[in-house]
Amino acid sequence: MTQAPTFSVISGAQVHAAITGREEQVTRMIEAAYRLHGEGSTVNPDSYFLRFPDRPSDRIIALPASVKGDVDVHGIKWISSFPGNVANGIPRASAVLILNDAETGYPFACLESSIISAARTAASAALAAAVLADGRGDRPRRVGFIGVGLIARYVHTYLAGNGFTFDELGVFDLSAEHAEGFKGYLERTEKGEITIHDSAESLIRSSDLIVFATVAGEPHVTDPAWFAHDPLVLHVSLRDLSPEIILGAYNIVDDVEHCMKANTSPHLAEQKAGHRDFVAGTLYDVLTGATAPPADKPVIFSPFGLGVLDLAVARYVYDQVTASGDLTTIPDFFHELKRYG
Repeated sequence: MTQAPTFSVISGAQVHAAITGREEQVTRMIEAAYRLHGEGSTVNPDSYFLRFPDRPSDRIIALPASVKGDVDVHGIKWISSFPGNVANGIPRASAVLILNDAETGYPFACLESSIISAARTAASAALAAAVLADGRGDRPRRVGFIGVGLIARYVHTYLAGNGFTFDELGVFDLSAEHAEGFKGYLERTEKGEITIHDSAESLIRSSDLIVFATVAGEPHVTDPAWFAHDPLVLHVSLRDLSPEIILGAYNIVDDVEHCMKANTSPHLAEQKAGHRDFVAGTLYDVLTGATAPPADKPVIFSPFGLGVLDLAVARYVYDQVTASGDLTTIPDFFHELKRYG
């Protein structure tokens, strides 16, 4: 007789301990998840956005998914984005993730997931940067960050963890305080020259690798001429670039159908152009050699963010915490287990 699984809770501190210092290993897990997704060994439905008429900048998103292979789990991430939190001294995003047993469907763990989400986002960006940069030749030595919150910090950590080194690092944020804070973080980890820019244009024109990690709801960078030097762009926040910039670039996404929704910059470009021909392919296509980045155009990676990536990292964290003997289980979480009492 199949037994109902136990139910466990894994804290953010445990998640942090399980993945910190393992950036390259987590990136390889993300690559494996992308390959499973490209091979059809995942189920990744549309994300569902819960929005509020009286609070248009806030949202909570559900990302259900299922992954076969070594991950072999179903689950869902429930992540909120309340930008106003930042002014009150707490992070914008908060999240939990539920893992479900592949055989019985029973949920068996709840994990704090803001760290999982940041790590998978950063690992995805770092993987794309490595694959796309290596496909063009030399890796960029000048990097710029537009938007400098938690995600930007994680992206920098994962770039460094995957062997990127920089001579020049640029910072731009609408908040001077946040820009200074991020510069202070970089000074603790980097030897290159660090500059706070007074405009997005200045940063973009002086960077060969550009990381967008803002909370922008619509395009705020609109001039294709800023990208005339053909940089590599990690468009993590998805809504920063105008359709004209997207249409003039070599575009890679994580999943075409997912990315062409919710008024992302690629979605706006599709609406303007009336087609999707400007998308060269997915990161899986680059990994498998089906498409290769050119050296004479801006290269833009726009990842919508796939739930399968969250599950891959969450499963790894669960296995790590279990192996350490520190897994906290909830006795009698499942109570009505007999059909007739």
